[in-house]
Amino acid sequence: MQRKLRVGALISGGGTNLQAIIDRSEAGEIDADIVFVGSDTPDAKGLGRAEKHGIPHFTVDYVGIIRRFRTDPERFVPPPDFDLDAILSRQHIFPPGADTETVRRFLTTRAAAEAALLKAMSAYPFDLLVLAGFMRNLTPYFIDRVNTDPERPRIMNIHPAILPAFPGVDGYGDTFRHGCKVGGCTVHFIDYGEDSGPIIGQRTFPIDPGDTLEAVRAKGLREEWILYPACIQLFAENRLKVVRRTHALPDGRTMSRAVVEIDYSENT
Repeated sequence: MQRKLRVGALISGGGTNLQAIIDRSEAGEIDADIVFVGSDTPDAKGLGRAEKHGIPHFTVDYVGIIRRFRTDPERFVPPPDFDLDAILSRQHIFPPGADTETVRRFLTTRAAAEAALLKAMSAYPFDLLVLAGFMRNLTPYFIDRVNTDPERPRIMNIHPAILPAFPGVDGYGDTFRHGCKVGGCTVHFIDYGEDSGPIIGQRTFPIDPGDTLEAVRAKGLREEWILYPACIQLFAENRLKVVRRTHALPDGRTMSRAVVEIDYSENT
């Protein structure tokens, strides 16, 4: 009998996607078990969901770490393996020309928090890490220590918009305010940018006349609860492969980017 996929989850809030994954797992609908739940917020309601289901859980206080830096930046000690120049060369969260001090402060404090996160996670061996409403951008410091196989990324995120449209923290709000007639959600692998990684799956829904933002968000959540477990199952069945494709652009330039190919053959 094949071992179930060991899934770790990071959350910041209520954890409704976490609950959807737990429910599908316990019902035997996906070949995966949640082995830990971590949060950057001590009072995240999703931690109660983990406790209810007997799942180990922990918190890394991002706010406290950032506060320590702001209080005494000269005495703030980043992780011993922190290489600011190397991380700067790989990150795509900040655009070229961004304020150097702002970028340095962000990457330094995030790496300190991420080192604590990695230490807490190390107690629970896992095959896949899912971000289920984790409201922190991950830096190359963290990503490179989880994605140890370049051909098999193992950090997934769910985003409340049809990427690449409307990245950022308020995908449904941006979709609604833009007057879109269709909304949706996206599951993708994490890369060094913000909501820019290879897309695994998407689901859409109509935005009807008279829909409020709250109605749009409710529709979106219902689709998220279907999509995320389905993408985890594809990973569990080893059906996902990240490849690099090169495309010709209308102006004669070429664009190269990583995309996900899904194997739908019966023999996988």
